[in-house]
Amino acid sequence: MKSLRNYIDKIKPNFEKGGKYEKFHSTFDAFETFLYVPDTVTKVGSHIRDVIDLKRTMFVVVVALLPALLFGMYNVGLQHFAAMGAADAGVMQCFLHGLVKVLPIVIVSYVVGLGIEFIFAQIRHHEVNEGFLVSGMLIPLVMPVDIPLWMVALATAFAVIIGKEVFGGTGMNVFNPALLARAFIFFAYTPYISGEKVWISGLSKGEGIVDGFSGATPLTEIANALSDKAAALTFSSTPSDWLLGTIPGSIGETSFIAIMIGAAILLFTGIASWRIMLSVFAGGYIMGLIFNCIGANIYMDMPAHYHLLLGGFAFGAVFMATDPVTAAQTNKGKVIYGLLIGMFAVLIRVVNPGYPEGMMLAILFMNAMAPLIDHYVVEGNIRRRMKRLNVASK
Repeated sequence: MKSLRNYIDKIKPNFEKGGKYEKFHSTFDAFETFLYVPDTVTKVGSHIRDVIDLKRTMFVVVVALLPALLFGMYNVGLQHFAAMGAADAGVMQCFLHGLVKVLPIVIVSYVVGLGIEFIFAQIRHHEVNEGFLVSGMLIPLVMPVDIPLWMVALATAFAVIIGKEVFGGTGMNVFNPALLARAFIFFAYTPYISGEKVWISGLSKGEGIVDGFSGATPLTEIANALSDKAAALTFSSTPSDWLLGTIPGSIGETSFIAIMIGAAILLFTGIASWRIMLSVFAGGYIMGLIFNCIGANIYMDMPAHYHLLLGGFAFGAVFMATDPVTAAQTNKGKVIYGLLIGMFAVLIRVVNPGYPEGMMLAILFMNAMAPLIDHYVVEGNIRRRMKRLNVASK
């Protein structure tokens, strides 16, 4: 490592002002600060000094995503072999199949997203932002495994350019970029991200699937039961399967246990807000109980805690809603923000079962409302302080 540090120091003058490759300073700086903590220090004014910077924060989030990613790779292979009738496939065989299918999606996401960010940094003569270290991993995890790679590239480009760079880059965006990528595909290429066979790698057209294997997610099964006016809900999987994650679904969203391991990492390191995370789950559960009281159909009668285990609810609560850039900033605002995300997610699911996954729209909507929530929280604090001041002056 010392030799690498010496080599970087040796070539560094070429990328500084007046150097031979001065115009590539942003690119060089991005690689140097990724490998080593910057050696710059504050000179004047008051600053918060800490051992962690944005790159290290993003790295912790990526580490927290690894359990969902690794299990997602295994589950991709598991669903593939189950669809073929090869239920005796081993763990490593399933994982390797999933690795081959998922890795290209991750690579495309990073190459396109980071490439665009490097280009914008060079044009603006700014440092390369680190935010896409997380977005580049989130985008593949919220996609179905059989999504075409060109579609991933297009959605990633849309998310980075329209969702981030037009607002000024990392820290300035209004909406979560990964959810914008998913929303882009959902509204522009709906058949590629909905239905039943999109969740089975290599068998998206239905060929080779054995009898008795549906490939439908639990939320899709609910929607089908409502359209068929079934008397009761029946699932091809059990709540234990939902906890473990051995069900069809987006790559990183199926395993509640893997997601909770990531949540524990984020909370232990203080990276994510426990107020938002807990409030999202509380909001979803409360809305589920409200629908239980109404009981107008079989979906409303479904146990409230089922909503927390199904679809992208847990993944959204842990990794999407807690995005510090797009979420509310005040403590009270975080609670309100989280509660409304959870309630809206379940509301969208139940009221419009034709769109079974409401988490994406709920978070994007509340991203837009977060500044308004913080505004009213701050104004409320000001009014209370003014009242105390008036009373004290009397």
